Amino acid sequence: ILAQEPHGGDFLGGAVMVFTVRTRKFLTNPLLGRSQFVVDILHPGATTVPKTDIQAKLASMYKVKDDKTVVVFGMKHQFGGGKTTGFGCIYENLKTLKQFEPMHRQLKLGVAEAKKKLGRRAKKELKGKLKKLRGTKKNDAKK
Repeated sequence: ILAQEPHGGDFLGGAVMVFTVRTRKFLTNPLLGRSQFVVDILHPGATTVPKTDIQAKLASMYKVKDDKTVVVFGMKHQFGGGKTTGFGCIYENLKTLKQFEPMHRQLKLGVAEAKKKLGRRAKKELKGKLKKLRGTKKNDAKK
């Protein structure tokens, strides 16, 4: 499938860049609740196209309701420029995306929130406090 999209930017003196999106090796994976494919982006004489633009274009090509269910990753640029190849998935819904997509990609997409972590000093203080406690009081102190 082929699609062309103008892309504005501050490079080339503010000229509009046209990029072409092609997909190949398209297959539906019902066990993971997604369609997966290899994405080829042709952008001759221009810089790399942002992933958000690629995701938006793929969503319009495949008539996806929610742009967040489209995931693009593993982008490799061809030497000499003008062509980028990567991998893409379109999930059936956000629930399957959250179930099967790795956490680092969910964080990049803005689908998941990062867990709050204790600082270095707070961890050491908690460790010292736990040494003095026993039994169920220790579990209560961890929370």
